[in-house]
Amino acid sequence: MKIKFFKREKKFKKGGFHANPDISWEIVLYLAFALVVASFVFGFLLLKEINKEAGEGGLDTGEQTKIVEKERIDKALDYFAEREKKSAEISNSPSPIVDPSR
Repeated sequence: MKIKFFKREKKFKKGGFHANPDISWEIVLYLAFALVVASFVFGFLLLKEINKEAGEGGLDTGEQTKIVEKERIDKALDYFAEREKKSAEISNSPSPIVDPSR
């Protein structure tokens, strides 16, 4: 019969703090899932709010729409016609740089 009274067992442990990677990956997975769900909920609520605001600003509210004066439209058309002419002049003009290979 052996008596194991006051007998010390040797326990070999590695030194330092070691985290269990299984627990860490579960936490990361749950946080990522929660972030994705929160993003979808936020996007849905934002879309719902934007659609509500867009519906209020329509013609059904009885507000008078602003009518753009014909003179302003003509000025804008003239401006773009002048720009088109300048662009055509630049495209059709010869290059001022002489080709050094000749």
